[in-house]
Amino acid sequence: MENKNPMGYKPIFPLLMSMAFPPMISMLIQSLYNIIDSIFVAQLGESALTAVSLIYPLQNLSLAFSCGIGIAMNAIIARHLGAHNDQEASDVASQGIVMSLLHSLLFVVIGLFFIRPFVSMFSSHQEVIQYGIQYGTIVITFTFFSFVHLAIEKMFQASGDMIIPMIMQIVGAVVNIVLDPILIFGYFGFPALGVNGAAIATILGQMSACFLSIYLFYKHSQHIHVSFKHFKINFQTFKNLYSIAIPSGVMLCMPSLLVSVLNGILASISQSAVAFFGIYFKLQTFIYMPSNGVIQGMRPIISYNYGAKEKKRMDETIKMAGLSISVILLVGTLLFFFFPQTILKMFNANQAMLDIGISGLRILSLAFILSTIGIVMAGVFESLGKGSLSLIISLLRQFIIIIPASLLLIPFLGLNGVWLTFPLSEIIASIVAFILFIKVYKGINPKQD
Repeated sequence: MENKNPMGYKPIFPLLMSMAFPPMISMLIQSLYNIIDSIFVAQLGESALTAVSLIYPLQNLSLAFSCGIGIAMNAIIARHLGAHNDQEASDVASQGIVMSLLHSLLFVVIGLFFIRPFVSMFSSHQEVIQYGIQYGTIVITFTFFSFVHLAIEKMFQASGDMIIPMIMQIVGAVVNIVLDPILIFGYFGFPALGVNGAAIATILGQMSACFLSIYLFYKHSQHIHVSFKHFKINFQTFKNLYSIAIPSGVMLCMPSLLVSVLNGILASISQSAVAFFGIYFKLQTFIYMPSNGVIQGMRPIISYNYGAKEKKRMDETIKMAGLSISVILLVGTLLFFFFPQTILKMFNANQAMLDIGISGLRILSLAFILSTIGIVMAGVFESLGKGSLSLIISLLRQFIIIIPASLLLIPFLGLNGVWLTFPLSEIIASIVAFILFIKVYKGINPKQD
């Protein structure tokens, strides 16, 4: 067969599932880690849980930077591979790795010098501040391991290999999960390090995934070859990467910015509200990360077939991805709506948190199923190199509507007014996303037979 890459000829649904299932599994495990991590930390008290919740936006920020570059590498590399330009794909990979390392230096600076002022913006409680400094200094300063790992993961995915990225993610998450209780509570002769132990376990998990990813890339990568011999920064390649990475990175930054702003609003009402919102934001990754796994499987298929001008395969990919994601998000809505108390009790929730959280989870759950169109369309725009359109959808979903609407509704509905803004923003973003999709997609011309 002339086209040996399965993205060009394999039936779409089994192809999508074969590419989506591994990242779905790895992301479910990663989400499970986030939840288990919070369950362990919650045993140290609400102050520790609140502190970790306050640092979470900075962790999301580092993830946004690293994933933004990775998404750009994924889209451009897959497009080059679809056009059978392996050397250009390899050049983009080398430039992307350097870009990732340069960006990680920003978080070294943040971790060393800005954790205390950041935590102090949201709490005057000294125990919360101290816990936040302990946890944040470690997990933010050493985040460069995650930058390298995610860049390599996206290179594998761009070439259609989803199994190796799954292995890398699973190893990192398992190391993290296993070390969490050992280092937090001091099992097997280790000292009980508390919040510091949770942070060290996180970094050791990321380090494991990073070193494994480097080894597996040099051993198994077939189409992409990274080399730094005679390396020079190619500013045109940087520009091309940034054209996707900046909108995608900003889009991924939105949760961090949203959480930080809402934490400031919620802190003026109650510490329990901050702790609950931190729990929710980790819980929602358990629903959205599998959906993102489908998007990760979808992106290289669309990018490859866009490069090959196979519009019919692009059409079918979008339909199959949309159906798969809607099923995942519907399950999330049902789970959060019918079992909020059971979920919250896993986090040692006191009565104040239950009073806030039961109605909160039920209202917030509606946003899951309503976000289907916005999530799928954002992924399609990224695949086509239209990162600015993804940014528009993300801003509508996660910032422009939620913050002002929360301030307007709190005086009338209290905390429930904040939670209601989430499904409201998804409805508006879905309408805009669909209109933009129709406008962009009709301009794509299929290959002439």
